[in-house]
Amino acid sequence: MVATGQVPFAVVSADEIVLNRAQGGDVVALFAVYQTNPQGLMTRASRGLKNIGDVFATDGTVAMQQGLPYANFLKNKYGFDKVRIVPSPGGDLTLFKNDENYTMQCFVTSEPLAAKKAGVEPKTFLIADAGYNPYTTVLATNGDYLRSHRDVVQKVSEAVRDGWQAYLADPVSTNEAMHKLNPSMDSQSFADSAAAQRPLIETGETTRAGVGSMTLERWKTLCDQLADLKVVQTPPDPAKCFLSVAAPATQPR
Repeated sequence: MVATGQVPFAVVSADEIVLNRAQGGDVVALFAVYQTNPQGLMTRASRGLKNIGDVFATDGTVAMQQGLPYANFLKNKYGFDKVRIVPSPGGDLTLFKNDENYTMQCFVTSEPLAAKKAGVEPKTFLIADAGYNPYTTVLATNGDYLRSHRDVVQKVSEAVRDGWQAYLADPVSTNEAMHKLNPSMDSQSFADSAAAQRPLIETGETTRAGVGSMTLERWKTLCDQLADLKVVQTPPDPAKCFLSVAAPATQPR
């Protein structure tokens, strides 16, 4: 919708932006919340697996959505010969609780917390640890809108930055508001999720350049990886994939 101008802004992932631009689109990233992608694989801690490669070197079932770039990356790196790949159950933990050799895709800020609450100790591995780490929860706009409404883009980007900085400083009031909107998720889960995501959002790079910042090196790596995976035929210019307009006040704009 943002690519076709139906909406001025969207929250997407970095690999979606690369794919759009490789197809001739003009979607531009403005602000990247997650510096470390929260996508992961969750298995039972009792299996004693030490790293994500062990998941694919050990007999068992892996529930994941095939065809996504991260799944293709894992297949190319580790092979799926020793595991049985089945569709992702979404957030349903039934099979995870019933099968000790079951691994499922997850967001490390969500399903592992639910598993612990259900009495099953999980072991979680980030996809990023395998080497595939696209920015995600990325504020994006259309190039035409950016050029014709630069003042609005600036204000929205700064508002997103200010909102995330406020949440990271003190998530309590926002968690309470979200709990009212989603009472099925208890207050402690909101607090645990906020704590789990903090190190994925705040890094050495964001300490230097500000929350939501992006680097050309990261975008170039992603473009090259998607080309290697044959997700795109010709990678786009990484420098045109993003524009950081929400730099902290202490940084030149």
